[in-house]
Amino acid sequence: MAFTLTPEHFKHLHRYQELARLYMKYGRGDLLKDSGLESMLSGGDGHKNGHKADEDAPVDPKAEDLAHDLEKMGPIFVKLGQVLSSRTDLLPPDYVKALSRLQDELAPVSFDAIEETIQSELGVRISKAYQEFDAEPLATASLGQVHRAVLRDGRPVVVKVQRPDIRERVEEDMEVLRNVAALADSATDLGRKFRFSESLEEFQKNLLRELDYQQEAQNLLQIGENLEEFDRIVVPRPVLDFSTSRVLTMDYIRGKKITALSPLGRMEIDGKEMAEQVFRAYLKMILVDGIFHADPHPGNILLTDDGKVALIDLGMIGYLGPVKQQEILKFLLAVSEGRADEAAEIAMRIGEQTEDFNEKTYKKRVADLVNQNQNVTVANFKIGQVMADLSKVSGDSGIRIPSELTMLSKALLNLDEIGRTLDPNFDPNEAIREYGTEITRRQIFKSMSPSNLFSTAMEAREFTQELPGRVNKILDAVANNNLRIHVEAIDELTLIDGFQKIANRITTGLILASLIIGAAMLMQVQTRFQIWGYPGLAMILFMLAAGGGVWLVISILLSDHDVRSERKQKS
Repeated sequence: MAFTLTPEHFKHLHRYQELARLYMKYGRGDLLKDSGLESMLSGGDGHKNGHKADEDAPVDPKAEDLAHDLEKMGPIFVKLGQVLSSRTDLLPPDYVKALSRLQDELAPVSFDAIEETIQSELGVRISKAYQEFDAEPLATASLGQVHRAVLRDGRPVVVKVQRPDIRERVEEDMEVLRNVAALADSATDLGRKFRFSESLEEFQKNLLRELDYQQEAQNLLQIGENLEEFDRIVVPRPVLDFSTSRVLTMDYIRGKKITALSPLGRMEIDGKEMAEQVFRAYLKMILVDGIFHADPHPGNILLTDDGKVALIDLGMIGYLGPVKQQEILKFLLAVSEGRADEAAEIAMRIGEQTEDFNEKTYKKRVADLVNQNQNVTVANFKIGQVMADLSKVSGDSGIRIPSELTMLSKALLNLDEIGRTLDPNFDPNEAIREYGTEITRRQIFKSMSPSNLFSTAMEAREFTQELPGRVNKILDAVANNNLRIHVEAIDELTLIDGFQKIANRITTGLILASLIIGAAMLMQVQTRFQIWGYPGLAMILFMLAAGGGVWLVISILLSDHDVRSERKQKS
């Protein structure tokens, strides 16, 4: 995406000036020292105009100042800073820590504006919809604010109301950020490496999802249903009749931030059980359900008055497909068990390798990182920090980590703090190993759903129908001497042996396919000889086909295992 200056850009000139000042203040320090922007703006390498860069370079400002400046620039930049706090592959540790504490509390919207929004969205006055409505907000944030209320039936609720002008501000600021990202992608090495435009597109998609309160209501329902098995975890239920895209009414949960829990207060709860349930619940969301709370910072997780953990503010949600779920599970298990080489291999599969990627160096750095954490005590081990460090190593080594993995790193980083608060001796590493088997079982059970079985049956039917034609094409090519195989080094004996194995497997496959087709046809012929209520001969053919299929799979696996062992011995 190339950047081209047009007259449209001048309407946001003030925003560009603010971003330029932000860069001039922080870009010459350690925040973006490798970006290449400095030389682009100065027109050289930083040593021209008769002065030395080291002498004139300003003192690096504190990381906390960046968080404060982003807060002053408005809600979108607050959200952007919170997202950047998960990019340990991009920012130095001090800035990651500062941005992770970034708060999006702003001055409250006037009650008149709140009342007008509710009336226009629900179509009735506040007094008609709610028995009581507190004019003072319970909390204010960048996208909206929350008020306590009571429904007509006496049910205590909270009402989340969107700021009146927030959608327009989002669109204006996103236009500015898109232009800046396009400029960085086309003019800097850092932009070409990390592709800021793609990351910004993902950020915009998540932000627009947060602005849709109906989507958040569905998130509350779905995640609440998914976590019903955890008796120590509660998710507020939305009131759909009093919720729209800009107004969300949900249960009011009395509680306090988990980080406010004192050592004496910890003695009154079963912190160990609560920490394990919270951690297992998030592993289930991430690795089984495929939809997870992507922002579990301490402000979004409350300790209720009745001794439970409440998950609130489910606007920021992450999604994972089955393939990535399996890869991330393997990755977590490899890290927790100290298998550095396997962790590096999985990270290489998950991420996208750039031109400057060095596999040998990357594997060594991952091995050093994983091995360092195997001897760390339980009290000091943090799986989230390990994941964040791995993301940074990957980014430095030339692997683009997908947004799902950075969101996961941030979620686990926050869960480290929450788990330690509930139980100082909580070991997330052990929890992952213990829960890994159960997660695998759940994934297998989920894959056995009727829709997946039907899809598998359709694929098997297509394979059976097309197999003879494909085999004929191969055999015709062999008979006509048209089969060509390109190899760099030819070992005739190995090649002949390989052809023989292929021919044997094809022949066995044809026989098994014939047995299945014959059995299916014989199922229509009723005979006195029956097995389990079905024609006996047909069932015998099915069992022969099943046994032959199992034998074929086992022989293939054993043969492939022997080949891999021989290759390892030779290498």
